[in-house]
Amino acid sequence: MQKKSGAKKVATDVSASRLIDARIKELGDWRGETLKRVRALIKEADPEVVEEWKWRGVPVWSHAGIICTGETYKSIVKMTFAKGAALKDPSRLFNSSLEGNTRRAIDIHEGGKINEKALKALIRAAVALNTSKVKA
Repeated sequence: MQKKSGAKKVATDVSASRLIDARIKELGDWRGETLKRVRALIKEADPEVVEEWKWRGVPVWSHAGIICTGETYKSIVKMTFAKGAALKDPSRLFNSSLEGNTRRAIDIHEGGKINEKALKALIRAAVALNTSKVKA
């Protein structure tokens, strides 16, 4: 039974990855390119990341819990970190949803530059936080 469960999860990951590919292609503008770049950085920072598709069309990246989402709006691409308030952000990437007790977000505007090194460090910190809470 365990193998079937694992196989089903892989199928879900592949399906979610295809949906994210389709979203990037569908956008066809700077938002698609930004989402594509963010996705690549997430995968570079955490090769074990799991891609999911939730809430009627939101790309989600997880590792022992949600790391972040990749929402696209008319004027921004928003990366919302599920436990962002608990993460150290020395490069001050978080620029949105700063008032909450749990989440933090990074709004990327057209033409905005991504501090790739700092973003990968933030992703790794989110994974470390998630995995530190996992009981063996």
